[in-house]
Amino acid sequence: MDKSTVPSKIKEIKQSFRQMMDGSIAQSMRDKGLNYHLNWGATLPRLKAKAEELGTDYDLAIALWKENVRECKILATMLMPADKILPEVVDIWMEQIPSQEIAEQAAFNLFQHLPYAPEKAYQWIASDKEYEQLCGFHVLTRLFMNKQEPNERGINEFIDQALVALQGPFPSVRKAAMQSIYRFAELGLMYERLAKSAAKSINLDIF
Repeated sequence: MDKSTVPSKIKEIKQSFRQMMDGSIAQSMRDKGLNYHLNWGATLPRLKAKAEELGTDYDLAIALWKENVRECKILATMLMPADKILPEVVDIWMEQIPSQEIAEQAAFNLFQHLPYAPEKAYQWIASDKEYEQLCGFHVLTRLFMNKQEPNERGINEFIDQALVALQGPFPSVRKAAMQSIYRFAELGLMYERLAKSAAKSINLDIF
């Protein structure tokens, strides 16, 4: 898309959210403390349909992310071409994630597809920030589901950080770490034994 047409396209996209508006979803999010400047309560299938209609677009995704609007941020993660976004831009987006929902959407729609997804994921699970850890474990879960096996260093790093996360302060991260351990165990017998042994070391019987 020509950069000069981006502002008018953003305006048009925002207007389309009015047709997707679901007041009950928006109210439910506000009740849970999710306060966006604007939140139309659009469902994910409708946003996905909109993303398919628009197609991937780097400049549009960058502009949408800058909007403090729930739907704009989710759409940005759907429109951003994973092979074009630089690691530095990913770092900026990560710092600006405002909620668990946006963290999960970014992980599933974009971060898991990055050419450098494993490096970022291991970096994030070693962070002390909730959304970084959350994204890191979600990305690793997806990589394990796609049968991407970690190397020895990756295995040790994953197990160490997963054990820390399972005993950590964030319920969302504990749940994500647990999911990733299950997927790690599904990679094969060796991985299953490592996962069981690690869980046992903190008196956790999860298998």
